[in-house]
Amino acid sequence: MNRTVQLHDLGQSLWLDNISRQILDDGTLRRYIDEFSITGLTSNPTIFQQALANTSAYDSSLRAQSASPQSSEATFIALALEDLRRAADLFQPIFEETRGVDGWVSMEVSPLLARDTQGSIEAARRIHRQAARPNLYVKIPGTAEGVPAIEQAIIAGVPINVTLLFSPKHYEAAAEAYLRGIERRIALGLDPKIRSVASLFISRWDKAVLDKVPTDLHNRLGIAVGAQAYRSYRTILASPRWKRLETAGAVPQRLLWASTGTKDPSARDTLYVEAFAVPDTIDTMPEKTLHAFADHGELGRASVEDIDAADALIGEFARRGVDVDDLAAALQKEGAEAFVTSWNKLMQQIEDKQHALAASA
Repeated sequence: MNRTVQLHDLGQSLWLDNISRQILDDGTLRRYIDEFSITGLTSNPTIFQQALANTSAYDSSLRAQSASPQSSEATFIALALEDLRRAADLFQPIFEETRGVDGWVSMEVSPLLARDTQGSIEAARRIHRQAARPNLYVKIPGTAEGVPAIEQAIIAGVPINVTLLFSPKHYEAAAEAYLRGIERRIALGLDPKIRSVASLFISRWDKAVLDKVPTDLHNRLGIAVGAQAYRSYRTILASPRWKRLETAGAVPQRLLWASTGTKDPSARDTLYVEAFAVPDTIDTMPEKTLHAFADHGELGRASVEDIDAADALIGEFARRGVDVDDLAAALQKEGAEAFVTSWNKLMQQIEDKQHALAASA
């Protein structure tokens, strides 16, 4: 049996951390669904920037969008939603079969809004309306300014993928925003069944400390931090507060493992997938990692379940001078800035391509 099928049968959802027109046009995404048990996908500005830069597949849509003058951002959202609607339709049977647990795609609000609460709320509502698909998450970063936007979006009935979470504290803040949003909906007499996922980034931890700790600590910090977040996740789902909401009809905000491609070439390329192979969570992985796990991945006891070892390991990193809270803040800031860089490149690419296409017409 394909190893990805085994992972799916374990109770974990496998999502693809990629989207491009090419994998839609040539049937690759359809094949991933059929052969690798892929049940959703995520996107971000970097993914779309690379897709637009490396293919001419968007040229006809860019020409069509040029017919009615609009901003580069509006053009991008239209292009991205063309792809994401097609992907959402491919996943629609899974969405229906799992009653909304799986079968999702994700579209990010502009990363320029990472520190803009009201702007994030308005953008989330706008994208949700424009997408016109029930199985599309709107991604809002879990920054200090993003947390209240997450709560308000949930109250408004917008399914939210909370992104750029790096630590248990980040995750807990996102979970709290979700719980408050559901509680507010119940108080208003609204349906509490609004879906959400909380995306915890893993591999960037290890990349950040690779040159700062001895080799015996390489590629271990991300897993330890993830284990602590997993403990928080299980604690919340076992709490009386959540049980009351569940009784009222609410559904859990699922924990999603993001950035699970191994960045250290000396480490096992399936390291993080194997470490985080636990039920009732999601792993969104790049294509390279997906193929690697399908080929030679191994399933055993997931190390993310060993909370005591994780606590001890975090203590060892602290003794080596690694402040997890400070590093989490730095990683979130760097992640937000990286998306802004990709976003700005993407806007320029759209403008340049439209000019080039107009000149060649």
